[in-house]
Formats: sequence, structure tokens, C-alpha cells
Amino acid sequence: MEELIARYLQYVTVERGLSRNTIEAYQRDLKYYLGFLKSRQIDTPGAVTEKTIFDYLVSRRQGNLQAASIARTLVSIRNFHRFLLQENIFNQDPTENLDAPKLEKHLPKTLSGAQVETLLNQPDLTTDLGLRDRTILEVMYASGLRISEIIKLAEDNIDLSVAYVRCFGKGGKERIVPLGKTAIQFLKQYKKTVRPKMIKSGQLTKALFITQQGGEFSRTGLWKVIKKYGRQAKILKLTPHLLRHSFATHLLEHGADLRSIQEMLGHSSIATTQIYTSIAKEGLKRIHKKYHPRG
Repeated sequence: MEELIARYLQYVTVERGLSRNTIEAYQRDLKYYLGFLKSRQIDTPGAVTEKTIFDYLVSRRQGNLQAASIARTLVSIRNFHRFLLQENIFNQDPTENLDAPKLEKHLPKTLSGAQVETLLNQPDLTTDLGLRDRTILEVMYASGLRISEIIKLAEDNIDLSVAYVRCFGKGGKERIVPLGKTAIQFLKQYKKTVRPKMIKSGQLTKALFITQQGGEFSRTGLWKVIKKYGRQAKILKLTPHLLRHSFATHLLEHGADLRSIQEMLGHSSIATTQIYTSIAKEGLKRIHKKYHPRG
């Protein structure tokens, strides 16, 4: 089984071109699954039954794994067994009749316009690091890019003359997203006065946003930068994705259509983008309750 899982992970990496984060999630899920199978002394696909997988999911639930994580785990296992079926390694799919747990829908949190302004004003613009960090925050809010997309942005992915950024999202899918004039102003200043000073002698890096050492940010490193300004702005539990959600919600509140937002976010399905209409409706309900005489 260990060898088959390794073969499957090679397949999703090379042939399907999934993102690194998705592959790492599959890897984690299948590692725990393999451990469970070993504990049951199961080492061939033919010995795996629907009950085996059901028992495994129950054991994960008893270990306090949330319903959303259980659902994702089942997807990882199901895709693995479908791969075995597709490759004629085994002729049955033991996950065929298993249903994922029903998920309670949670609307993503967003920042208000005032909170975004407070956050953007936190970096100290008299310092190089402050100017770099303000530029990062401005670009994230102006474009709705994921943190992984910000990290991978190359210097030549930004066209300042036409105010567009070209990025590569999940599965290496390319998209073009417009940038506002404020983000462009900060980018011009950062590229002219800060980035050249941060590049160390002899270093060659294509990354647009770089660390003090002149290298590419790690996901954790950039997250720490963002969280620092969240604490300063008194925004509890600020995450990079919160800026992305705010970008989409604020666009919708100001009249943008869902299809345009879908394209800018890089969602493959409009259904994923539709959650932002629910957020906008919740906002209207709060306003009605607060200001209507019978609210």
C-alpha cells in the first residue's frame, strides 16, 4: 500500500499538476490512512472494504477531527482508490457508497472598510521594511491574491503601465487581475527605492517581494508579517485569507458582478464565489435590524 500511495502522489504531482498545498494535504491524509491500515495488518487494496474506511473515518472523528477535515480526508482516500481502479491495479472502489459528513455552512469573516484602512496604515513608511510591508498589504487587498500567489509573484508579473498583475493560482492556472492606483503607487516606490537595496550582491531572485536577506518569503514568514500588523490594528485572528474575503465582499457591496469577482479570485466554479452574496445579505440584515424602527 505504501508503494501504491507513493505512485498515486507522483501521479497527482506530475500528470494532474495540482498545487503544492493540495498535494501536501493528500500526503498528510494518506499517511494517517496508511498508519490505520497497518494497525489492521492490511497491506493490499483487496483487503480494504467499505467498513475499513468507515471505521477509519469514525476513529478520526473520535480524535476530534472536524467534519470539514473528515470530508477532505474522504476525498483524499476516494481519489486514491479511484486511481487504483483507473490504473487497473484493483477492480473495486470501496469508497463508492460512502457519503461525506454534512457540513454546517460558515460564512467567511470579512473586515469593514474602516478596519482595512486601519490595517493598511500600520506599517512605518519612514523605513524600508515598512514601505515593503505596506506595499504587500495594498497589493493583497487590491487584488485578492492568495498568500501563496503573493509569495510566487515575480517582478515581471506586474505591469505598472496598464495596472495589471499576472499570477498563477491553483493547479498553475494563470489569471490577470487589475490593480488600483494606490497599490500601483506603492509598487512603483517599492521597486524603485526598497527592493534594489534588499537584493544582496550576487543574488538572483525573481520574487517581487523579498525578505531582508534578499530571498523569497516562506508562507510562515509572510503570515507572521501580516499577523503583526493585525495585532497593531487590534484585529484579532487576522489571516491572509481574511484580506481576500474582504476584497471580494467589498467589490460585491460596491456593485461588482459575481462573474467578474469569480475571474479575479480564480475560482473554477461560480458556486464558490456565490458565498459572498450571502455575506452581503447578512450585512444588509444587520443594517435593517439596526436602523429600521421595527428591526
